[in-house]
Amino acid sequence: MEPLTEHRLVSGPVVYGFLRLVQVSEARQEALVASLAEYCRSHELELSGVFTERETSTGPGSAAFTGLLDVLALPDVYGVLAPAASHLGPKAIAAERGRRIEAAGSRLLLVRRTRRTCPASHLRQGIPPHSPGTPHLLETES
Repeated sequence: MEPLTEHRLVSGPVVYGFLRLVQVSEARQEALVASLAEYCRSHELELSGVFTERETSTGPGSAAFTGLLDVLALPDVYGVLAPAASHLGPKAIAAERGRRIEAAGSRLLLVRRTRRTCPASHLRQGIPPHSPGTPHLLETES
């Protein structure tokens, strides 16, 4: 008898991580990689690799980001996972990198957002966006 689907090892959509780690301790790097792995585990994604940028870049091109774009051209790659948008670089660089990821046909998934939003109805009722119990809308799919 065949095992049930829930008992078979099934690969989730493939994602690649991207970290920008300029002057970061090894412990911090390990914690960030672990957060990417945990996000993938809880969202049934397969983390196939992590690209790490270690130097401050003045533009959207870097060896790590170019490598990331190369793997996004592979078949069956779902997207890019980063701890936060800041890992793509300063705002202007991050915006351009986001466009390049999207142009490659991939999604950008963020473990956490820098700015949270809440329903307009909560704002009209005077409920602050960060109050406990307020359902936050996330940028990524659950």
